[in-house]
Amino acid sequence: MTDSGKYVEYIMEQAQKLLAIDSPSGYGREVREYLLKECEALGITAWPTVKGGVLADLGGRDPENAVLLEAHCDTLGAMVARIKENGRLQLTNIGGMKPANGEAENVRIITKSNGIYEGTCQLVNASVHVNGEYEQTTRTWDTVEILIDEKVSSREEAAALGIMPGDYVCFEPRTRVTASGYIKSRFLDDKLSAAILMGYARYLKEESVTPERKVYVHFTIYEEVGHGGSSPVPEGVTEAWSVDMGCVGEGLQCTEHQVSICAKDSGGPYNYEIVCRLIELAKGKGIGYAVDVYPHYGSDVETTLKAGHDIRHALIGPGVYASHGYERSHRDGVENTFRLIQAYLG
Repeated sequence: MTDSGKYVEYIMEQAQKLLAIDSPSGYGREVREYLLKECEALGITAWPTVKGGVLADLGGRDPENAVLLEAHCDTLGAMVARIKENGRLQLTNIGGMKPANGEAENVRIITKSNGIYEGTCQLVNASVHVNGEYEQTTRTWDTVEILIDEKVSSREEAAALGIMPGDYVCFEPRTRVTASGYIKSRFLDDKLSAAILMGYARYLKEESVTPERKVYVHFTIYEEVGHGGSSPVPEGVTEAWSVDMGCVGEGLQCTEHQVSICAKDSGGPYNYEIVCRLIELAKGKGIGYAVDVYPHYGSDVETTLKAGHDIRHALIGPGVYASHGYERSHRDGVENTFRLIQAYLG
C-alpha cells in the first residue's frame, strides 16, 4: 500500500485552508467555490448541488454498487436576531453552538450588502470590576451579546452600517497545528474529515488507482441543522458513509490518535456488516481504531436514510476531543482514517 505520509501532509494543509473559510450552516458560497476549484486542480469531476454543496465523482469500476462518502463543510455559528437599543447584537444560534463556548471570542458579522464587520461575543455587562453577578450569571443567548468593533451606541447607528437581523455571525476558528502533530481549532467537525476525503481523492489520482466500486463524495452544507445528507444520492449507490468526527470523552474508547468506528448513535445502529468489515480491515492492516457507541450524536448519513434511500450506512472519523467547542485532534487520527478508507475502497 502506498505510503500515506505525503497525503496526510496535504490533508493537514487542506484542513487549515477549509477552516479559514467562514461557512456556518446555509452560508456555503465561499467553501463551495473553494472545493470546486480544488477538485478541478486535482482533475476530479465535481459539480455544485442545487442545495449548495459539492458532489464529486472519484471514478471506479462498478457503477451499480457505488459508495457515497459524505463530509460536511458547514459549521456551527450564529445569526443576528435583533439589534438592541444600545447598538449591540442579540444572537440566535445556528446548530449546536453553545453561548458559553462563544463568550470572549472574536467574530465576523457578514452583512447582506455592506461588507463584513468585526466584533466580540461578550457577556452582557462583561466587566468583572463592575458586574458583581459575573460568576453567577448563566450563559445563554439572552445573556451574551455581540459588541461591534465600530463606534456605535444605538440601534440606528448599527443599522446604518448595514447590519440587520438575519446577518451571519462567524466565530474565529483559532486554528493551530503543533510540532507534536495536534491540530486545534473550532470546526474540526467536520472540516478535518472533508480534508481527509480531499486527500483520498488526490491519492486516487496521483497513484492512478481505480477503485473496484464507483466512489462519490458529497460535501454537504446543512449537517449541523439536520438535513445535509438528505440529498442528492447518485444512481447506483448502495452504501453511504458519514466521514465525520469520532467522539472522544469519558466512557468512550477512542482517542485523538485513532479512527473511530461508530456502532450506534442516537439515531440507532449502523450497518452491522460494514462495521464488522471495517474492524477486520483495521486489525489486519495495523490501523489504530476504536469502536464506540455515541450517546448524543446524529450524522449526515442518517438523514440520507430518512430521505428514503435504500442503502447500507456507516460512520467513521478521526477522534476529536471537546466537540462543538475548541476541538482537538491529531495527525495520527487523520492517517488512520485515511488508511481505513483506503483499505476498504482501494
